[in-house]
Amino acid sequence: MPMTPAMARLDKAKIAYRLHSYAHEASAESFGDETVARLGVEAARVFKTLIAQTDAGKLVMGLVPVSGRLSTRALASAVGAKRVELAEPGVAERAAGSVVGGISPLFTRKPIPLVLDASARAHATLFVSAGRRGLQLELAPEDLIRLTKATVADIAAPD
Repeated sequence: MPMTPAMARLDKAKIAYRLHSYAHEASAESFGDETVARLGVEAARVFKTLIAQTDAGKLVMGLVPVSGRLSTRALASAVGAKRVELAEPGVAERAAGSVVGGISPLFTRKPIPLVLDASARAHATLFVSAGRRGLQLELAPEDLIRLTKATVADIAAPD
């Protein structure tokens, strides 16, 4: 399996992780649901990476469990913005340097502040994209928080 920038960052920081892969189906309607089904893990432990844009034009990243959805109101509050909306896929892909469904919170082309949903701390490990569709990293939430300097806040709403 080729090394991704996200994996290289974890290796450089000497952070333990497990790599999980599966064959991504182009017909999959939801990348998160596909990950849950293919890896057989709880949806609450698989976090989707969403890039949003504030009313001032600043990009921010929200990580929420697949079992929920992003509360744009809560994300805006967490980053001190009046409001945020999900970025257009092309904007997100250019900033991240990877395709939607493969955007990793551990590596983006441009630095993007990260807000992790507080539910992550309820799990010993969580799953995030390794930077490619069909490739997931399992790591401790505290390691993710420390490495990315993430803000932790309640930004998920029930799906």
